[in-house]
Amino acid sequence: MRLTRRAIVVWVVLVTILGASLAAAVAESGRDYYQVLGVGRDATEKEIKSAYRQLSKKYHPDKNPGDSEAEERFVAVAAAYEVLYDKEKREIYDRYGEDGLRQHGQGGGGGRGGAGHDPFDLFSRFFGGQGHFRGARRGPNMEVAVEVSLAELYLGAGVEIGVSVQAVCEQCGGTGSADGARHTCDTCGGRGMRVVRRQLAPGMFQTVQMPCDACKGKGTVIAHACKICGGHGVVRETRTHVVTVEPGTPKGSRVVFESEADESPEWEAGDLYVEVRERRGANMGFRRRGADLFRVEVLSAREALRGGWTRAVEFLDGSNVTLARRAGEATQPGEREVLKGRGMPVWRGVKGRHGDLFVEYVVVFPGRARARDEL
Repeated sequence: MRLTRRAIVVWVVLVTILGASLAAAVAESGRDYYQVLGVGRDATEKEIKSAYRQLSKKYHPDKNPGDSEAEERFVAVAAAYEVLYDKEKREIYDRYGEDGLRQHGQGGGGGRGGAGHDPFDLFSRFFGGQGHFRGARRGPNMEVAVEVSLAELYLGAGVEIGVSVQAVCEQCGGTGSADGARHTCDTCGGRGMRVVRRQLAPGMFQTVQMPCDACKGKGTVIAHACKICGGHGVVRETRTHVVTVEPGTPKGSRVVFESEADESPEWEAGDLYVEVRERRGANMGFRRRGADLFRVEVLSAREALRGGWTRAVEFLDGSNVTLARRAGEATQPGEREVLKGRGMPVWRGVKGRHGDLFVEYVVVFPGRARARDEL
């Protein structure tokens, strides 16, 4: 069917209007909070909490000075967390989007100077009273180890580990108080220290200053302890991390998870270091030295003297390495064969570049009588 020029113009206009309507509908639906946090729509509260913990630290303005894009991400992450971690808000959002939240008086969450809470206030409550990193005392780093097979070191892998850490109590925000209130310590008057006079000998006294026993040196006490943390302000929890093992990762290398060590209301969390180790007995008969691999292959006296054998050795990537000798081709004890480019990937080197595979042959000689029978 041939279209007239007028029909074509009408068709283009209709398509343009329809496209504009679709674009308006998408814009009206608002942000995809699941995408902002990088979680699925079926994400659990634990997964949402973990995503917020990592992303809020990653995009915090104190760690990205002058980066307006990072600050926008920080605000968006806070907004997404406030909505998705709240069951009621999440249900409304899943059904009606951001517009539905506004109509239900729930706000969009996480805005500054608009609806929702200040993202720095949320960060402060989440991490025990520290809305900013600047000037905060840094806590100790943590070190753990993960063991992987030689095949995983060859191919690369994502290894999930669980790490037990001290975390700020979410129930009380790190205050240790059920009602959030702390009162000046009557024993030390809020100084956190008290002066003690000790008698060393008749007529001899020593005056020393020591932390107050009543408030543990904090200067404040609580009337009603938080039932979750028992008044300590911190709890133990297990966090899950995925350690990315790149192809060719050296043994003993460390992967760093920033600000994922023990938390406290009194300091900024240190870093978590995960050391990558090779698991013993999981090397499929290969040994590694740098980017090169080594293997010992055992031959009988008959194979070594007469040749004419072929072996398919399973390799780390699931393929086979073929070792062979033609008939009449002898193999000397201790002889070493080099297979170029069949070693480990060169870590963070030129893509596709590998070390070499060295195969050493060991010949097993039976007793003389048995050797004569074989020959």
